[in-house]
Amino acid sequence: MTVAQLGAILREMYQKAPHGRQVTKIHLFGVKYADVITRNNYSIKEIVSASGINISYATEVNKGINLSEYVVPKE
Repeated sequence: MTVAQLGAILREMYQKAPHGRQVTKIHLFGVKYADVITRNNYSIKEIVSASGINISYATEVNKGINLSEYVVPKE
């Protein structure tokens, strides 16, 4: 999976999030894709930039990656 593909997934998750739940979906993205991001040493800022959302959300993706050690997403 490439940075561009991850960016597209993040953009879609953000855009389809219910009102008031956008940041939650960004955290969920970090949880779901933490392994891919860390295994490939991808830059979180590059992924967020590729998504087209505000670059400040890189912090929120990082929080999701950190949470991935402790939580499992529901399907």
